[in-house]
Amino acid sequence: MNRRQFTRQAGLASALIASAPLTGFSYMGAPQTTKIGKGIMWGSIGYGTSIMEKFQAAKAAGFEGVEPNSHLDRSEVLKAAEATGLKIPSVCGSQHWKAPLSHADPKVREQGLEALKVTIEDAKAYGADTILLVPGRVDANVSYDDCWKRTTEEIMKAVPLAESYNIRIAIENVWNNFLLSPLEAAYYIDQFNSQAVGFYFDCGNVLVYGWPEQWIRILGNRIAKVHIKEYSKKIADTQGKSAGFKVKLLDGDVNWTEVIKALGEIGYSSWATVEMPGGNTPEGLTDLCDRLGKILAIQGAV
Repeated sequence: MNRRQFTRQAGLASALIASAPLTGFSYMGAPQTTKIGKGIMWGSIGYGTSIMEKFQAAKAAGFEGVEPNSHLDRSEVLKAAEATGLKIPSVCGSQHWKAPLSHADPKVREQGLEALKVTIEDAKAYGADTILLVPGRVDANVSYDDCWKRTTEEIMKAVPLAESYNIRIAIENVWNNFLLSPLEAAYYIDQFNSQAVGFYFDCGNVLVYGWPEQWIRILGNRIAKVHIKEYSKKIADTQGKSAGFKVKLLDGDVNWTEVIKALGEIGYSSWATVEMPGGNTPEGLTDLCDRLGKILAIQGAV
């Protein structure tokens, strides 16, 4: 796909998506939970050194599930989940920054594809139904259209495996200069024509591009999972863009009332997984869980 074709297709997609009801896909798996589960991402569990200790810390704090990284010791993860009773709703790919599917070198893309397949295998082993993938990034060396083309081609190779396991590859936007609007993200997901590809929505990441509730309503059932993250525009304006994340849940600029309302409108009933700093102590983890509970209780999501 050359730049002219990409621009034309993106324009057509925007017009098509804007003029049609965005119902998204109904996932092909078992019925979702009747409430939004309280989960925490692996990187946010700063207390404990072993896999077991981290699961135990999350359990003690009040979380109901853990999103582990890929490429961990599967047997240890399974033992920890069984011992604590915590669910594993999703797995976060741990290699997509090291070997992005957008890379110009086919060998690097091959490594990224293999890592994606391992992440899917991890999810299958844990009983998870979703994996998180940052597909690639646009920079001075990788053009936007090349990122689109390469990542699409590589993800397509993993779709049959995901479909066979009934696992959803959920694309996340993480300031990678790619998929910068909800209309474009919706079109990117839809092009795969597979219920095994969806979107992993992060409430804090998109605040620099717009309003999370608008993204939620446009993406609809394409959203497979949700990351709960806060962001402060005021701190970002004074201390730098990345510093905007240095704020506690409920103390930033995410309009959680509107976010929960939008999630209700699209019928979302899966998991809300915290991805925030502050979990380096038992007290910090409990505070994260308590704040998540307050967010989900805004309109009876728990």
